[in-house]
Order: sequence, then C-alpha cells, then structure tokens
Amino acid sequence: MIELGSLAAHHARFRPDHVALVVDGERLTWREFGARVARVGNMLRSLGVGRGDKVASVLSNSRESIELVWAVPSVGAALVPLSPLLMPAGLANLLGASDAKCLVTQRAMLPVLAQTGEALAPLAGRVLLTDAAEPGFGDYGALSAAASETARVEPVGPDDLFNIMFTSGTTGLPKGIMHTHFIRAMYATLMAGAFRMTPESRTLHTGAIVFNGAYVTMMPTFWLGGTYVLRRQFEAGDAIATIERERITHVMMVPAQIIQMLDSPAFDPRRLASLECILSLGAPLLQEHKNRLNAALPRRFYELYGLTEGFVTILDRDDAARKSGSVGAPPALFDMRIVREDGTDAPPGEIGEIVGRGPILMTGYYKRPDLTAQAIRDGWLFSGDMGYADEDGFLHLVDRKKDMIDSGGVKVYPKDVEEIAARHPDVAEVAVFGVPHEKWGETPVAAVILKPGAAATAESLCDWINARVAARYQRVSEVLVMADFPRSAAGKTLKREMREPFWAKAGRKI
Repeated sequence: MIELGSLAAHHARFRPDHVALVVDGERLTWREFGARVARVGNMLRSLGVGRGDKVASVLSNSRESIELVWAVPSVGAALVPLSPLLMPAGLANLLGASDAKCLVTQRAMLPVLAQTGEALAPLAGRVLLTDAAEPGFGDYGALSAAASETARVEPVGPDDLFNIMFTSGTTGLPKGIMHTHFIRAMYATLMAGAFRMTPESRTLHTGAIVFNGAYVTMMPTFWLGGTYVLRRQFEAGDAIATIERERITHVMMVPAQIIQMLDSPAFDPRRLASLECILSLGAPLLQEHKNRLNAALPRRFYELYGLTEGFVTILDRDDAARKSGSVGAPPALFDMRIVREDGTDAPPGEIGEIVGRGPILMTGYYKRPDLTAQAIRDGWLFSGDMGYADEDGFLHLVDRKKDMIDSGGVKVYPKDVEEIAARHPDVAEVAVFGVPHEKWGETPVAAVILKPGAAATAESLCDWINARVAARYQRVSEVLVMADFPRSAAGKTLKREMREPFWAKAGRKI
C-alpha cells in the first residue's frame, strides 16, 4: 500500500520535535503539524468527504493550503488545487469539471464566488472559509479546531487519485491531470535523490502553491520529514533574507524570479551560502543568466524541464557548466525520443518533437479520454515541445511548437533571438513572439523589461539585436519596452497574451 496521507502522522511519531513547516510567522513541529492534519482530516470526514471524493481548494499560499495537501488524501479523497486568480466563469467551470464535493477557500474569493451562479449548489454546506466566519459558509478554523487530533488514515491503493492538477494547455481548454498516490510517491523518492535532499534539508517555496512545480520540492521534503518554509509570494529581497535567516538548503524558482534575485540590490552570494540546490523550472533560463548564477554560486544550479503530464529531464549541478546549453538528461527509469513529423526518430542534433515516458506519467486527463489519447500514444507522452538530443543524450530545448515563427517559410525559434537580446546590459527579461506580416506571413517582435535606470530605447535595442542575430530572418521588426509581462499563476510568461492584439488588429486568429 502507498498511503501518502500517512506521512504527517508518521513524522509526528518519529520526528516530533523537528520543525516541519514555517509559514506566516508560525513554526510548527511535526508533532504540531501532524495534529493539525489529523484534525482537518477528521473535519472533512464529518462533512461526509471520503474515499474517491474530490476536495477543491482556492487558496493563496498559507498554512491551510499545506494542511490540505496531506489531510485530503488521509481520508482517501483527491485534492483539486485551483488558482485564486480564476474569474467566476473559470472557477464555476472547474468546480463542475472536477466533481468537487467540498470547497475550501478564503474571504478574498467571496466576490468571485458570488458570481459563480449554480456552481456552488452541489457543495451546499461544504464550502469553508479559512480566514473568516461568514453566514452561509463553514468556518474552517472553528470546525477543524473542534475535530479530534487522533490521526486516521483511509486505506488506499497506489492507483487511487492523490490530486487533479488543472492546466489550460495550448488549446485553452481546461484539462485535469490525474496523479495517483504512486505517481506522487515517485515524485517524492526520485526528486529527493535527484536534488540530493535529506531529512535535514530546509526547502523554501515562494511561488504559487497551486503550480505543479511546487510539488517537485514539496513531495521529497515531506517524505523525508524535512523543513518546508512557505512565503506568501515572491519578492527578491524577502527571498534572500529568508534563505539567510532560515539557512535554506533547497529552493525552486522560475526564471523570472532567478533574474530578479540576481538583479536585486540585496543579492550577495555570502547571504546564500547555505544553499545546496537552486532549481530552475517552468521555462528555459537563458544562458546569460545561467552564467551569472553559476559564477556567483557555483555547483548549486539545477534545471528541470518537464510537463505536469509526467515527463522530465534534469540538468544536474555537476553537469551545469559542461552542458550549460542543455536542460539535462532523462533521469534513471525515464526514456526520451526526438520524433520527426513523419513519426520516425531523429538522430542526435536534429530538431523534432520531444517525446518521453517514465514512472510519473499521468493516468490521463480527468474525464477526457479524447484528450488523453492525443497526448499519450503507445505509452509515450507527446510534449508539443521542440528540441534535439546531443551525442551524449542531453536535451537541448528549442521552443514550443506553437511559439515557432514561420517567416517566409523559414522557421524562426524565439529562444535563439531571446538569447541574443538577454546579453544587452540594460535588458532584465525578454520574450520574442511572432506577429502578422504582409510579405513574410510572420515576423519576430521582442518584448523587453529593462533594468532599473536603464538608458536603452526601443529603437536602440532593435538595432542592437538585429546587428547580432545569426540570420536576416531572425531580425526583429519591433521592440516593445514593458513594465512587466503577463504571467500565469506559476510565474510563466504568457506570450499568447502579448501576441493576441497584433493578430486581432490584422483580423487573424493565432
């Protein structure tokens, strides 16, 4: 049996005085955290939640958001973490699509909930607020405090659902990615080894907890009985201070956060001396920033390329210098292929679609066998990403299929142009995407965020980039200087939102 819902009780018994969770000024030992998880689990039981049910959460980073990760599986149910950035129609859609029996949320979501129509009707009496007592809603704090702290764990099998992670995917249609207890156990054990984690590891998480990337470091930390430090949101100075104060050993960040940390006035490698692992995931970290990070904090950088659907490659810290242009290799027990458009395997050095399989492969999209069949074929996950493997089997990521630019019949890979633009001393971040062009069909445009005090103009940057690209067809037609990029809850740059106005103006769809 693989019962991840038993982990909190296990560590409460065998590591009772070790700090489990640090959040919002609270420091909970495993004894205290285990008791809280037990009470939340027993509260859910009192509401009629049991094996096979779905519990949705719409929460910002908080103690409650972590309690639910472990309390929900303890009653045999599956957690459905949803973003607090959802609009009413989106939230209503996902509550229905997930078959949620219970919803745990916060006061800030009340205006959104008021516009969800009939979506809350099936949840009558089972909508709880974590931070307020409000007529018509259950009081999470009061109900859990009144519940027994005697741990009870519902027996489940390895194929029982642990959670459903919803992602919009490339089509914009909500897809619920199903992860079983076995899959999440593989996250725990495989990632612990990959990032050299131990029971003494202290992990910092500053991004949105609803992002699947959070589970890459959360699962091994809680499996090992380490310490998990959760911040409400990312701010570079706060992250640096927290790493120094809490002697953090492991941190996961998306590229935008790493760049902000490197550019922060508070950045000083001596303050980050406790770090053993700086993991970048969610999007490629451009070479310019990899070089800066490796120079300042050698032998700490790891990079993970992966899909929530269940395939990863990992660039190990010991390969970070010699294979810095890659996103690593498939870990043990994983397989990777690079597939041409005709379905044959490409040789080393040739670009094709990245296809993979391994022990964290999803069981499918919830109630969408049609979409599952498109993504998984003969046991292989087709990623929709383009890349090539070098002679040593390391993956070099090129771009998403949907982000490639077709300019006059020639494929332009935005990442190639982004690597050039990122070298400019005034550029903090860059995103290159295709816009309509009467003659060529599409042409590249570069959006940039400038460093504080930068003197560069859009025109000067355009000239600078175009003087350095390798080919004429890579030249950008325009540079847009922006204060910030549109981003997902995970911190990923949303190029689609930047492209849409150009295509709409041309009367064309992306």
